Amino acid sequence: MNDSIPAIEADRIRKAFGPTVAVGDVSFRVEAGRVHALLGENGAGKSTIVKLLSGLMSPDTGQFRIFGAGANLSSPRAAHAHGIQTAFQEMTLIRDLTVVESVLMPYAPVNPLGIIRRRAAEESVRAHFAALNLGHIDLREEIVNLDLAIKQKIEIARAIYRKPKILLLDEPTSSLTGRDVDWLGDIIAQQKAAGVTTIFISHRLKEVRDFCDTLSVLRNGQHIASGAVASFDDEEVIRMIVGRSIGQAFPERPARTHESGPEVLRVERLATSGKLRDASFSLKKGEILGVAGLQGMGQLDLFAACFGMIEVTAGQIFVDGEPVVISSPADAVRADIGISLVPEDRKTEALFLKLTGTENASLPVIDRFTRFGFIDTQREKEAVAAVFQRVEVADRALWTKASAFSGGNQQKIAIAKWLLAQSRVLLLYDPTRGIDVGTKHELYRLMREYAEAGGAILLYSTEIPELVHLADRVMVLYRGRIAQEILAGELTEDNIVRAALGGATNGQAA
Repeated sequence: MNDSIPAIEADRIRKAFGPTVAVGDVSFRVEAGRVHALLGENGAGKSTIVKLLSGLMSPDTGQFRIFGAGANLSSPRAAHAHGIQTAFQEMTLIRDLTVVESVLMPYAPVNPLGIIRRRAAEESVRAHFAALNLGHIDLREEIVNLDLAIKQKIEIARAIYRKPKILLLDEPTSSLTGRDVDWLGDIIAQQKAAGVTTIFISHRLKEVRDFCDTLSVLRNGQHIASGAVASFDDEEVIRMIVGRSIGQAFPERPARTHESGPEVLRVERLATSGKLRDASFSLKKGEILGVAGLQGMGQLDLFAACFGMIEVTAGQIFVDGEPVVISSPADAVRADIGISLVPEDRKTEALFLKLTGTENASLPVIDRFTRFGFIDTQREKEAVAAVFQRVEVADRALWTKASAFSGGNQQKIAIAKWLLAQSRVLLLYDPTRGIDVGTKHELYRLMREYAEAGGAILLYSTEIPELVHLADRVMVLYRGRIAQEILAGELTEDNIVRAALGGATNGQAA
C-alpha cells in the first residue's frame, strides 16, 4: 500500500431521497492511517456518507476511490472486500443472538463440511475481547440482556475483529461515558498504530481534539471545510457546523435554592431486583434535579422504576405527598400522577418509527381526541402542531414518518409527546445522546423553559458539563445508592466525577 495515496476520496458524491437532498456534490479526502472526524448537525449528511461507504446504499452520482482505485460499494460485502468495516450508532446487533454469534455473523469459521467450528470460534472471539479489555463480557449472553454501552462496545469490537483497513465509527461515544470513552481512545490509537484509517463521527469537540488528526464539516448536505483539527478553534468549528455563532451554550440558571417550590415527586429507599439498592430523593416544582453516576450504578433502574417499567422490591414513591403505586407506564402518565420518560434509545424505546410525528405524539393521550370510537383527526393535528411549534419541529412531521427525521428532531418529537400529555414530571435519560451542538442548545432552552413554567425534571446525562450548568443540584449514584448530593454552589465537574468514583466532595451527603 502506498502511504501517499489517500485511503478515501469522495468525488462529487450526491444522494437524494425524493425531494430531500441528503448529500449534494460532496468531495473530500482522508489520508491513509489518519483519524478523520466527520462533523455536522443531525441531518447534515454524515450518516448518509457512512452508509454509502458501508455499502448500505449507492450514490446517485459521484464516485468513491479507496486507496486510489474506483470502488463500487454496492453492498456491505463489497465494502468489506475493500477493507471497510463500520460500527454504527444505531446498532446492527440482533437482540436474540448471543455475543459470540453477533461478532461472528456472517463470517463464522467452518470446517470442510460447512459446519461452524463453535469451540474454535468462541476461543477466537474470547482472545479478541481480552485484547480489547472486554474480557468481562459473557460471550454466551444474549444481546437483549445487555446495557446500551456494552452493546456499543460489542459493535466496535465486531468491526475490529474483521481486521479493517478503514474503520467507520458512527457516533460511537454517544452511549459511552468517562472510562469507556478513554477505552475507545486507546482502541483508536491502537488501530492508528496498526495503520488503520478511521473516520470518527462525534458531536463532542473534546473527543475530536483528543482522537483525531483531521476533520471535514458538512452542513445541509454540503461540504463546508476540511483541514487539520489543530487549525480550527472550537468557536470556528461550531460556526461552520451550525452556520451561525452560538453565544451562551447553556441558559442562565435562576438564582434560587433547592428548597423553593412545593414537592412534586418523592422517593424513599427505593430498590429493584436489578442494580438499584437504596435511593431517596425529593423533586420540587420548577427544579431540574441532576443524576450522575458511572455506567451500571443503578441510574437506569431508578428511572425505569419511577416510570413503572420494572418492579420495585422495596421503598415507596410519593406524588404530591401521597403514596402511589406505579406498576406500568400507563400508571405513570395518568393525569393524577403525570410522570413521563424520555428513554436513552429514542429509536427503539421512545418512538414508533413507522408512524408519523402526529401519531407518535398523540398516542399516549389518544383518548383525548376520541369520541364514540373515532379519532377527531383535525383536533388531534391542531394540538400536536402546537407542541411541535413549541419544540421547533417542522410542520412536515405532522404527516411524515418519524424514521425520516434526524436524531435531533426525533428527540424533539419524543419530548413533544409528553408536553402534549401535560406531564408535570419529565424523566430525561441522557436526552442529548447523539445530538448535534445546535440542537443541544435548543433542548437546553426547552428544559429550562419547562422548569420555569412549573414542571419538574429528573435529568441523567453522560455529559458532566450538562449537569453542572443545567441542574439546580445533582445526586450521585454509586453502587446502587445515592452517595452524594451536590448543591448548586458546589457543582463542578471535579466534584461530580470524584463522587461518582466513590470519593468525598465538598457537597452534602445524601
